[in-house]
Amino acid sequence: MTAPITSGPAEPSVLLDLGGRTALVTGAAGGIGHACALRLAAAGAKVRAVDRDAEGLAALVERAGGLAGAVEARVLDLTDLDAAEAVAAGADILVNNAGLQLVRPIEEFPPDVFHTVLTVMLEAPFRLIRGALPHMYAQGWGRIVNISSVHGLRASAFKSAYVAAKHGLEGLSKTAALEGAPHGVTSVCVNPGYVRTPLVEKQIADQAAAHSLPEERVLTDVLLKDSAIKRLVEPDEVAEAVLYLCSPQAAFITGTSLALDGGWTAH
Repeated sequence: MTAPITSGPAEPSVLLDLGGRTALVTGAAGGIGHACALRLAAAGAKVRAVDRDAEGLAALVERAGGLAGAVEARVLDLTDLDAAEAVAAGADILVNNAGLQLVRPIEEFPPDVFHTVLTVMLEAPFRLIRGALPHMYAQGWGRIVNISSVHGLRASAFKSAYVAAKHGLEGLSKTAALEGAPHGVTSVCVNPGYVRTPLVEKQIADQAAAHSLPEERVLTDVLLKDSAIKRLVEPDEVAEAVLYLCSPQAAFITGTSLALDGGWTAH
């Protein structure tokens, strides 16, 4: 299934040396996290790639061979909150990316899934930030990049847990920005629209059922309905934005949200 407009991102153009920096990326086995881990490693960072998917992490480490930096796999389920906080110790850059999705009406939404979504996508980022801040504060520099979503700025029906978690992440990010500013630590949300990832591809069948549409119409009639640019965002585009936010030129960008939504929120 393809979108009406197929032009994608240009070749990476930002030259940034992250040598000597340690970056932690959650949800790194695939999609946006995979792209961020590779882009940060290409800039020279030592990347802790965190995910519960050991096979996906192994593929990431193999692909990262030969880059300026290095990628170290850390197999971890973020519902283990103590372990999540511990793995963030010593990180100079934290990219909170891990997420999951279920599309159901509220009255049919399983409470246990709602709890898990908020644990992984809101409580775990809090614990990761909590674990990373002492080192960042001690050195007077740090970057927290929270992969939010257009759904952190706008709600959609049938996504109560995801929307609630992303809205909460926006508030957490702003609070971290206010507290971190005197210590040289920035905190920003990146808010993509629908990204070409397995998470989004999995949604197509769920959205088709929720909206009583054939799957081939879900992309144009549901996912991209409010986007001025009628294509999916590519993971590499999100990774380029994350890289920029880790640069010296982005030192004054904090407590805000960077929308990569193809004009969705312009309505």
